[in-house]
Amino acid sequence: MTNPESLGPPKLGVYVHWPYCARICPYCDFNVFKDRPGREPDALAAAIVADLEAQRALTGERQLASIFLGGGTPSLMDPDWAAAIIAAARALWTPAGDLEVTLEANPTDAEAARFAAFADAGVNRLSLGLQSLDDAALKFLGRNHDAATAIRATQAAAKAFPRLSIDMIYARPGQTPAAWAQELRAAVDLGAEHVSPYQLTIEAGTAFDRAVRRGLFIPPDADTGAALFDATQQVLEAAGFEAYEVSNHARGVAARSRHNLIYWQGHDYVGVGPGAHGRITLKGARHATYAAKAPADYIARVAEVGFGLVERETLDARETAQERLLSGLRITEGVARAEVTALDLSNDRIADLVALGLLADDPERLRATPAGRLVLDRLTMELAT
Repeated sequence: MTNPESLGPPKLGVYVHWPYCARICPYCDFNVFKDRPGREPDALAAAIVADLEAQRALTGERQLASIFLGGGTPSLMDPDWAAAIIAAARALWTPAGDLEVTLEANPTDAEAARFAAFADAGVNRLSLGLQSLDDAALKFLGRNHDAATAIRATQAAAKAFPRLSIDMIYARPGQTPAAWAQELRAAVDLGAEHVSPYQLTIEAGTAFDRAVRRGLFIPPDADTGAALFDATQQVLEAAGFEAYEVSNHARGVAARSRHNLIYWQGHDYVGVGPGAHGRITLKGARHATYAAKAPADYIARVAEVGFGLVERETLDARETAQERLLSGLRITEGVARAEVTALDLSNDRIADLVALGLLADDPERLRATPAGRLVLDRLTMELAT
C-alpha cells in the first residue's frame, strides 16, 4: 500500500523561538531573556519572518505540518506579530489540511485576556504552562500566577482554542505520590485533551542548581521519583490518556502533539528565532542548524546575511542514527531498526535488553517497555554508544 505522505513533498515543522519572559523561572535552562520595553521585539518579529523566507530557499517545497511558537513566553508577543509569522510560514510552504499551530502561554490574567486575539492570528492549539495547582509549589517554582489564576486561564483557553495542552511539574521537594495524584486529577478535570507532566530536573547553571549546591533544598531521591512517575501513569491512564511519549499523554491519536512528533519521528524542522535549532535534510544528508542566541545578535545576523543561522553542521550517518534513536525511543512506536543500522547494534545486546524487560521483543523496531522508560537515559546510552 502506498504511503499517502510519499505522494507529496516531505513533511516539515517550523519552530519559532520567542525568547522573552516576564520573569526567569529558577529551573529553566532555555535560551531566555527578561522581557523589556523598546523596539527590539518589533525588530525581532520582522527578522523571524525574513529568516523564514531565507530558509525556504534551503528547504525547497515541503508540506507544512506544524508551526510551534515556543520560548521563552510567546504569549507576551503582540498577536499581530504572531499573525505575520504564521502567515509567512503558510505562504512559504504548502500547509497540511490539518496544520497544527501551537502557542506556548503562561496562565496570567494579562496573557489570558489575549487568547482570542491569538486564535484570530491563526493559533489553533495552546500549550499552557500551569506547572502546579498548589500555591506554595507555584511560589517555589518561581511562577507569577496562583492556582486560581491557572484555573481561570485554562477555562478561557478551552473556549478560545479547539485544542489545549497543559504542562505540569512534579518531583518537587517533599511531594508525595498521593498528593501529586490528587493534584494531577484536579488538573485533568479542567478538560485539556493533552497533558505533559515533567519531572523536575536540576539543570546545571540554573538558580535551582545553585540552591541545591548551597543545601537550600534536596530534590526527591530516585525511588521517590519512580513512585511519582508511576502515580502519573496510573492517574492519566485512568482518565483516558495514552502515554504516547515519556512525558506526553493524549486523549486519543488526534490529541497528540503533531509538532513534537516531527522531532520524535525524525522529520525535518526549521528553527527560527534566537537560539533556535533546526534539522534539515538536503541532498540526502541531515544538517543541524543553530541560530544566534542573543536577540540583538540574531537581528543583526539576519540583516547582514539574510539568515539568523550562525552554524550549519552536516551530520554523518552515525550521528544521524544516534539522534534518531534518542528521539525515537521516547515514543511508544519506537524507531525502526532499519533507520539506525549505522550504529551496528549487536543482536546479542538487543536480546539481553529484551531479556531484562527494557526493550520490547520486536524484530522490526526498537521500542522501550514501561520498565525501559523508567531508565530511558541509561537505555539509550547502552544502544547509542
